[in-house]
Amino acid sequence: MDFKGPWVRRLNRMMVALRDAPLVGKLVRRGITIASYTGRRSGRTFSTPVSYQRKGDIVSISVMMPDDKTWWRNFSGEGGPLTLELDGAQRTGHATSHRDDQGRVTVRVRL
Repeated sequence: MDFKGPWVRRLNRMMVALRDAPLVGKLVRRGITIASYTGRRSGRTFSTPVSYQRKGDIVSISVMMPDDKTWWRNFSGEGGPLTLELDGAQRTGHATSHRDDQGRVTVRVRL
């Protein structure tokens, strides 16, 4: 039995709830956003909370436990479109994923 899936879904729901909470939401939104994208193979639209850092028009998303996740693989090679909820608005950019020599994965989005 795989407990990873249900645990991750609960954690994701909790992060979204924190983002929308009246008292702490503003603080949480400074480092957590919702990333939405279309799967390359499935053609389905997915949304997931991610932590991010922003410098101007570049958003960096460090993928935690990348070997246990697949969403970032949609942005390997030439990359593709990714929509982020930033400053109360939907912002779409071009995302590419990169794995470094130590196995860490970063998705960079140019808005």
